[in-house]
Amino acid sequence: MKTATIFRTTSFILGAALVLFAPTGCGSKTQAPAPAENVKSGGPAIDVSLAPTPPMGFNTWNKFGCSVDEKLIRETADAMVATGMLEAGYKYLVIDDCWQVARDASGRIVADPQRFPAGMKALADYVHDKGLLFGLYTDVGPKTCAGRPASFGFEDMDAASYAEWGVDYVKVDWCNADNLDPRVEYTKFRDALRKAGRPIVLSICEWGRNDPWTWAPGVGQLWRTTADIGDNWESVAWIINANSRLYESAGPGRWNDPDMLEVGNGGMTRDEYKAHFSLWAIMAAPLMAGNDLRVMTEETKEILLNREVIEVDQDPLGGQGRIVIDRGYGGQVWMKPLADGSRAVAFLNLASKELELYVRWAQIGIPAGPARVRDLWAHKDLGVHSDLGTHFDQRFKATVPPHGVILVRIRPGQ
Repeated sequence: MKTATIFRTTSFILGAALVLFAPTGCGSKTQAPAPAENVKSGGPAIDVSLAPTPPMGFNTWNKFGCSVDEKLIRETADAMVATGMLEAGYKYLVIDDCWQVARDASGRIVADPQRFPAGMKALADYVHDKGLLFGLYTDVGPKTCAGRPASFGFEDMDAASYAEWGVDYVKVDWCNADNLDPRVEYTKFRDALRKAGRPIVLSICEWGRNDPWTWAPGVGQLWRTTADIGDNWESVAWIINANSRLYESAGPGRWNDPDMLEVGNGGMTRDEYKAHFSLWAIMAAPLMAGNDLRVMTEETKEILLNREVIEVDQDPLGGQGRIVIDRGYGGQVWMKPLADGSRAVAFLNLASKELELYVRWAQIGIPAGPARVRDLWAHKDLGVHSDLGTHFDQRFKATVPPHGVILVRIRPGQ
């Protein structure tokens, strides 16, 4: 799950070919979305209420791996409230792999008694008392990616335990499951959660191996589309391009998941982390922080708590943004339609030198004439720009730093 190594050439990163590499596990439209059913596969109706917008929260894996315990979760819950993360929309606190150690004589899953002495019910109660929601991790195979007991053959029992403990979100991995049918196994898990009688978000972590976007709507609320993310620019750039082609599959209650956030973990520059966060917002991706929330720098807070960027991600229209211009040398322009008729537009620079990028109104689907532009990172109105569709120089231009982004909201009219 957590040790996938991906070799990428520069041309691959820039989008010449999009190949989903086989991971060893998980770390974690230009029009309105389709109706609440899986129109491509004729699948079951989608319960939009569980995830009407992309889930937001925190997951332990990217920063802490298997080093999880009760103290960390309580302190993280405190930090999510104290730092303003909860107020900004981050509500799920999810413990990833390594919380479980065995099954008891009846087959019931057992949390590590050394690391979680009070048990999961008490921990969930603490998290809930903070106004947060509580999440856990398992796997559809017999063992998790870290070799802990998983849910194969115990789906109903595990789902019943989760409901009893007060779990609100479950991330289900795909390790040790290559001989299984993912659609069958994840549907089995969905049905077990339904029988348990508690609304629980199902995060499918199948790494995109079996095209989950074609069958997972109506099974889970979100599904991984790629190999694991790494805390480096090459990984982020590769995932952006791999996820870009799937925009038609996303919508309320059904989200493409390009993996959890690395913002604040130290492997990238400020510009790279801003680009990472901006593109996850443009792609309507789940925003699951993966850094140590107890010791965030002001720079990390500036990124994770940017309300204007979060609004783009959480826009109720639910459309995933798409590339409207690809220059082929590392410059891309992305557009995400928003519910109020405006457009979020990201000028993304995948290259290692500064680029000047531009967009015409016709390329983002707004009428010729004036439009108001706002910079969502500078929190600054850039005035009214006019594109009458008649001259090449009637366009909005942006100078973008290497591995950086300019993210604006363009609203038609004066």
